[in-house]
Amino acid sequence: MATDVLVPTLGESITEATLGQWLKQPGDPVKADEPIASLETDKVAVEVPSPVAGTMGEHVVAEGDTVAVGALIARIEAGAGAPAQAEAPQPAPLASPVNPAGAGETPALKEDPHAPHADEGGEDGGSLTLSPAVRRVVLEHGLDPSKIKGTGKDGRLTKDDVLAAAKAEKPQAAPAPQAAAAPSPAPAPAAAGERREERVRMTRLRQTIARRLKEAQNTAALLTTFNDVDMTEVIAARGKYKDLFEKKHGIRLGFMGFFVKAAALAARDIPAVNAYIEGDEIVYHDYLDVSVAVSAPNGLVVPVIRNADRLSFAEIEKTIADFGKRAKDGTLKMEEMQGGTFTISNGGVFGSLLSTPIINPPQSAVLGMHRIEERPVVRNGQIVARPMMYLALSYDHRLVDGREAVTFLVRMKEAIEDPTRLLIDL
Repeated sequence: MATDVLVPTLGESITEATLGQWLKQPGDPVKADEPIASLETDKVAVEVPSPVAGTMGEHVVAEGDTVAVGALIARIEAGAGAPAQAEAPQPAPLASPVNPAGAGETPALKEDPHAPHADEGGEDGGSLTLSPAVRRVVLEHGLDPSKIKGTGKDGRLTKDDVLAAAKAEKPQAAPAPQAAAAPSPAPAPAAAGERREERVRMTRLRQTIARRLKEAQNTAALLTTFNDVDMTEVIAARGKYKDLFEKKHGIRLGFMGFFVKAAALAARDIPAVNAYIEGDEIVYHDYLDVSVAVSAPNGLVVPVIRNADRLSFAEIEKTIADFGKRAKDGTLKMEEMQGGTFTISNGGVFGSLLSTPIINPPQSAVLGMHRIEERPVVRNGQIVARPMMYLALSYDHRLVDGREAVTFLVRMKEAIEDPTRLLIDL
């Protein structure tokens, strides 16, 4: 008897997704709640678990197909999964139709259904079921995932685990010129003057990013105002207390905590920056939910720090660090991406000097942080070198006036240049 696998509920207002990748092939044994497919939604990748233990049946849809919530995508054949898991590993017969020699493949490539998972008695305590981002890196570097120690949830491999393993293997891979020159021919280099192009289908996440950014330009009256901020005092405070902070809270003291707290302070004076337009009404908030732009393998995502105005520095830093790690692993939850009343984007980590960020609808403002560099400034009539950062505030001019935008940045500048203001609410 077969059990249907349906597309799960994906979150508020999300009615469809794209079948990004099958993690299990027909005939593979599966356990209950084991991921068998990865769906790409408008915001994050979502794994589809098997509802029962058994054997993977037919794939009803193909990779790249669009599927609706509740749609049938596969079937699980019951009764055959448990014996397959219990038998001694016999990879050769199953691998022979694909690669009779059984050579040159890693478990990640041939997905041998009889190979024991680490959580079934292996040494590393992880699972060989890989997320799309991790699988991509494994294939790029030709690694054996069963030999890599996983640091993710339940011992699963993360992208950082694979990259670290690839880096560790580089010195060992160098002295093998004879093996590299073996019979398999290398791809012919492009002829001189030949031009090539490649067409790659946009992921659903990338399509959504493109659509929403264009909607923001078409709908909002976008304007950006700038200011610069002297980071001397924040750098000094961070240098003085970072060791004690990490010892007490188990997390590094970064710059983002200062900027989130400063934004919360400035938003109290300029509430329009933390509001949005709905129809012919303005919706104000008595809380600050900060969307933090985080780079993920498939594009930019914006998880939300809830009630950021009420959190401590340690709580803000822990939340941001957790978001960054899980964005790389593709394990952010849908509800963590929804909402948000104000966005902070830190292009400085990539070396950006200046930018004009685009708001995240329906929000009315976004703060852009940039790299810190020493520049000559005048202090008390003297030209001195100070660590300076440009700040950019893009806003919807329908709601936020220029005076309010400038005042908001000035309030932030004052708080960053004199962090004591963050403590005494000035």
